[in-house]
Amino acid sequence: MNNPDFARQTGGLHVTRNRGASIWQNLHIDPPLMVGVCLLNAFGLFVLFSASGGDGAVIRRQGIVMIVGLIVMCALAQFNVHFFRRWAPPIYGAGIALLIMVLFIGTEVNGAKSWIDLPGLPRFQPSEIMKFVVPALLAWYLASRPLPPKFKHLFWSAVMIVIPAGLIVMQNDMGTAIMVFMSGVFVILLAGIRWRVVLAGLFVGALGSPAWYLFLAQEHQKNRILTFLDPYRDPTGAGYNIIQSQIAVGSGGIYGKGYGNGAQSHLDFIPESHTDFILAVLAEEFGLLGVLFLISLYLFVLLRGFTIAYAAKDLFGRLLAGSITLTFFLYVFINMAMVSGLVPVIGLPLPLISRGGT
Repeated sequence: MNNPDFARQTGGLHVTRNRGASIWQNLHIDPPLMVGVCLLNAFGLFVLFSASGGDGAVIRRQGIVMIVGLIVMCALAQFNVHFFRRWAPPIYGAGIALLIMVLFIGTEVNGAKSWIDLPGLPRFQPSEIMKFVVPALLAWYLASRPLPPKFKHLFWSAVMIVIPAGLIVMQNDMGTAIMVFMSGVFVILLAGIRWRVVLAGLFVGALGSPAWYLFLAQEHQKNRILTFLDPYRDPTGAGYNIIQSQIAVGSGGIYGKGYGNGAQSHLDFIPESHTDFILAVLAEEFGLLGVLFLISLYLFVLLRGFTIAYAAKDLFGRLLAGSITLTFFLYVFINMAMVSGLVPVIGLPLPLISRGGT
């Protein structure tokens, strides 16, 4: 990941010159990536229909959100990458201002005060924007400096990451804070940071974890960690979600119980079956084979994202595309590990599968 060859790579995607290819090139869209994203969207609707008990309103809304998302994706692809490079600093500043605003006028949803709800405007979550703005700013900053990054550049990069992540922690949204933090860290790793610096950072993090738990962690965060270690300490309370999720995943076996036949989800044993725990619904109804099929779709998108990032024509585009690809993969990994009981529950959805518009 922190291979300097990634940062030095130059060139572009080698696409066969034909009429079909030229149309896609003129639209600045990568056909394999688009196919992978559309397949994930379609599979997500398929699973969501069962998880929602056949609720047509849920499916219609999600379908509209997906279509709008694809349109926005295609529209943004028409902008030259230098547009994002030029506007990264002011957009970052605006994002920080919004995060500060949330602390004073934000609306609390599910325990996190991270939403802005103004009259006449749709409710939105500024922290979600920072998942793309932070890596864009880091890519802008490091792309114009010698690589691998020197200590002073690493210091200022860390400041750019910690400020938004810290503000999001103050909103009581640890899951999003982790993702914003890691989206910036991925840029630093892709820029070719030396291994000894990485190991030193991991060592400091390991030493600081007990201090964070003892002196800084809030009670509900401590409870999540204890529940992760032993969910049966509170089987009807804090441990209920993960216990029911593990039952659903395990009962699916290899082939699953069949589409729409998941007892855990349809009898409402699984909380948040539309969002954070939709993978448990998939595993119960389609079994291990269904989960492997979903993983194969994610791997296809992941590998295509890396191919595009590695072949980008400039360092800024390479760092930004690589970071967004890795952040997408981290979302998938954490959600799957969370549903399986391998990491604490931090409330992250499954990309392009869970219900939601972001």
